[in-house]
Amino acid sequence: MQVILIQDVDNLGLKNELVPVRNGYARNYLIPQKFAVEANPSNLKQLEEKLKVKAKKEAAMLAEIKSVIAVLKESAIKIGAKTGTSGKIFGSVTSLQIARAIRDQKGYEIDRKRISIVDEVKELGTYKASIDFGGGNTTEIEFEVVGE
Repeated sequence: MQVILIQDVDNLGLKNELVPVRNGYARNYLIPQKFAVEANPSNLKQLEEKLKVKAKKEAAMLAEIKSVIAVLKESAIKIGAKTGTSGKIFGSVTSLQIARAIRDQKGYEIDRKRISIVDEVKELGTYKASIDFGGGNTTEIEFEVVGE
């Protein structure tokens, strides 16, 4: 018997997946527990529509991510830091400061947990940070640390 999973089931499959199972397992456990529905023509058509809508949403999200990446790569982000006489900064630049600079200069709100700095920032200069947008979409941006 084929069933369509309504939610993820361990050792069986993921949500919206069509899986073959034994009749008793489907009738006595999966369907009564609302883990799955029978794969009849009506439910298969609904599954197909859900997958189409999901694909459209993912395409729109990917287009938005690409536009954000293009804006972020246009120019380096400037981050101000207090410095000593030798050009070394007090403390270091963190992902929180980069997220705030992106918000202030580019107008995009990016979670600081998605930003990782490639090199440790202790002096004035240009550095790189990578941003993970999820789904395998990552980009590397430049930021410039300038004295205040």
